[in-house]
Amino acid sequence: MTQYITDEAYQSNILKGVSRTFALTIPQLPSDLCNIVSNAYLLCRIADTIEDETNLTPAQKIQFSQEFVQVIAGDYPPETLSQSLFPLLSDKTIAAEKDLIFNMHRVIHLTHRGTTPQQDAIYRCVRIMTKGMVEFQHSTLAGLKDQSNMDRYCYHVAGVVGEMLTDLFCDYSPHIAKHKDSLRSMAVSFGQALQMTNILKDIWEDHQRGVCWLPRDVFLAKGFDLKNLSPKHYNPAFGEGLAELISITTAHLHQALRYIILIPPNEKGIRRFCLWAVGMAILTLRLINKRRDFHESQQVKISRQQVKMTILVSNLITSQNTSLQLMFKLLTRTLAK
Repeated sequence: MTQYITDEAYQSNILKGVSRTFALTIPQLPSDLCNIVSNAYLLCRIADTIEDETNLTPAQKIQFSQEFVQVIAGDYPPETLSQSLFPLLSDKTIAAEKDLIFNMHRVIHLTHRGTTPQQDAIYRCVRIMTKGMVEFQHSTLAGLKDQSNMDRYCYHVAGVVGEMLTDLFCDYSPHIAKHKDSLRSMAVSFGQALQMTNILKDIWEDHQRGVCWLPRDVFLAKGFDLKNLSPKHYNPAFGEGLAELISITTAHLHQALRYIILIPPNEKGIRRFCLWAVGMAILTLRLINKRRDFHESQQVKISRQQVKMTILVSNLITSQNTSLQLMFKLLTRTLAK
């Protein structure tokens, strides 16, 4: 395991290992926010690692998740959890995530140095997230029952993160806090938009793992049963179901844009953090919409050039609300029904 002089140095470096995207977007935030949002993301990643670990039984996942929530609350030693969990991690868990579990105590030290509002926001997020993961851990290739179940799943794994970020933003800035109620009401949609984009992009990788997060009712209405889902056989009715979900995701992205516009224009770092995520989600949805018969995520993954262009354009119009709305309308005109 790599050694770092300070916990801050460890946190900064491990972030690059577990998420190339967030290692790109989080540093756009003001330094105080950057540190706590990095910390919060890593804690969510630990929760994900526990849930995704194939070596763990459902009972073990519940136990470790509950202990992890206690760790964040300061009621359970992180070293004890790490020593119990680390030896059970399989080869399917990437090296950076194993490193994160091994050095959990370093991340938790930084969590407990946060302000009380920051710690409360993070604790609430991880508590709700792990509870939801337990609820949905028995999902199968048959998909989720309906769109409302997909909404609930997205809330537990992403919408609650939007609420946490809003609380952190409001704690950071009194000017942002003036819009807290409105921001919080749109934060769930923001998180759901990004999560649904990921679900659509990762359909076939999830299928290979034996899970499906798509809602059965949406596809049955188009004449397709998710039990027949196969990367080798494309059904146009399945494509119609995808189009419906792309449209729903785009509606949530509209809320995300409204959320961004409520952030004061002078808070360019926070706006960039949000805009880059929205921009990359839109481009991903456009690729999926053009190639609904894709059979692996690589086929609908945006290129590095597209990422650079998203960053460039977003930075040029970060503070210009009218330009943001026009650009959004232009890019999503083929996505919404």
